[in-house]
Amino acid sequence: MNFRLINSILSRVIMLQGILLLPSCLVGILYREWRDVIVYLVVSVCCTLFGLLLYQVKPKSSTFYAREGFVAVSLSWIIMSVIGAMPFYFSSDIPDFTDALFEIISGFTTTGSSILLDVEALSHANLFWRSFSHWIGGMGVLVFILAILPMSGGSTMNLMKAESPGPSVGKLVPRIQQTAFLLYAIYFAMTIIELILLLCGSMRPFDALCLTLGTAGTGGFGIRNDSLASYSTYSQIVVTVFMFLFGVNFTFYYFILINKVKDALHMEEVRGYFILFAAASVAIAVNLCLTGTPGFWHNLQQSAFQVASVMTTTGYATADFNLWPTFSKVVLVGLMFIGACAGSTGGGIKVSRILIYVKQVRKELMQQIHPRQISVTKLDGKGIEHTTIRSCNVFLMTYGVVFIVSILLISLDGFDFTTTFTSVAATLNNIGPGLDMVGPTGNFASFSVFSKYILMFDMLAGRLEILPMLILFHPATWKK
Repeated sequence: MNFRLINSILSRVIMLQGILLLPSCLVGILYREWRDVIVYLVVSVCCTLFGLLLYQVKPKSSTFYAREGFVAVSLSWIIMSVIGAMPFYFSSDIPDFTDALFEIISGFTTTGSSILLDVEALSHANLFWRSFSHWIGGMGVLVFILAILPMSGGSTMNLMKAESPGPSVGKLVPRIQQTAFLLYAIYFAMTIIELILLLCGSMRPFDALCLTLGTAGTGGFGIRNDSLASYSTYSQIVVTVFMFLFGVNFTFYYFILINKVKDALHMEEVRGYFILFAAASVAIAVNLCLTGTPGFWHNLQQSAFQVASVMTTTGYATADFNLWPTFSKVVLVGLMFIGACAGSTGGGIKVSRILIYVKQVRKELMQQIHPRQISVTKLDGKGIEHTTIRSCNVFLMTYGVVFIVSILLISLDGFDFTTTFTSVAATLNNIGPGLDMVGPTGNFASFSVFSKYILMFDMLAGRLEILPMLILFHPATWKK
């Protein structure tokens, strides 16, 4: 284990965290929230100095491997979360540190689950920090570091693999640093476009900025107690479109940029993602009409928003789908597990994995019918490597184990089954709201301290694709 190089990575993360706290300090100055200005400034300076101190310990070797990559990523996210919770705690907006930690982990992992009873009671600086944490966590802080600070050796690809969501990660361009920079360039450009469109709808600049940051990271922290219900239809439609767009594999946008439109349209995952979104939106709209909610087009707009929000694991809401018919709620719960595309800012199991599982089942069925037939499982016209299929199967098994164990542990709180089940589904898939007590109008405040830490683990495990968090607890990880 190359501890010195892991220390070097962590020191960069801590220094970057110190810098990323400064925009919230500026928001505090703008709104004359001097208590928050002091808190953010002190935490920022302390972070930067501590990071610089750690950075003085130079690594003897500049390369490390998959094990170190997983450990560095997991520890980075834990340290980021502990530091990120400090402004909430020291400003007294969230006086309990466990609650402050829950809130910021929910932010960085782009989950959007909250313990706050009154979101609007927070200062502007803290509201901005909640939303900004989504944007930071959406693409990944280590991907950002790779984009601006080159690293040598085999470490870069291992960091990308450990932090990037999906069954596989590849290079868009020959160098990993260029890939990371390109991903962030697309991410930033789409963020700016959404912000401009929301401002064109006469939304207040602060609201537009916070909602854009939450949409880009597919996070879902709103700055109003009713999420997006009180905003105009225009604003809701803009957010719906961009939630969908940020759930698309970013490779699709890269192909568009380099004029490979045919390759972009050939991506099975994106096609499946679009078909699933459209089918679910129409199905729920029809179900609402048939169960007494008049107005198909209004129902379609509402269903499309909620489907985009749940499928991309954003978590915004314009309606209390707790009150919707059972069929509609079942569709939404199903989408919680499927999630968005690999290589996007969304969570869940990912559409690409679902496609691989479906293709594998079809292949097995055909081999039972025609035992001598030799077939290859393909995606986008290319054969899927055995290692990719194996990693997908391992992910599903570990996902199932973590999910079941989490439900058993959370059930000790004694809440109803729907609340218990969907609270784990909402956190492990980085959705935000679930059903019943943790629905769009509810929160996670009533859970015990023990359950909150279980759900925090689930949020981190879901964002990092399970294995990096589990590896931390394996004794072999820490042996030479």
